[in-house]
Amino acid sequence: MSQRLQVLVPAELDARLRKAAERSRMSKGQWVRRAIEESLVRNAKGRAPSDPLARLSELKAPTADIEQMLAEIEAGRS
Repeated sequence: MSQRLQVLVPAELDARLRKAAERSRMSKGQWVRRAIEESLVRNAKGRAPSDPLARLSELKAPTADIEQMLAEIEAGRS
């Protein structure tokens, strides 16, 4: 069962919210629910949302020892 939550926001924030929801092709309510859920997930991980190392690790990019990476870069230049 859903619960109703009423939040008062300034007109400028409401306009920004409306535009963000339109860009995402969803209602403001959907957009806000998604943003809240994402924030709660980030906070549950015990880190600040702006932690650059945590955000980088979320990319799941390949990693290796620095010497191996440098050797592969040099090999690619040949």
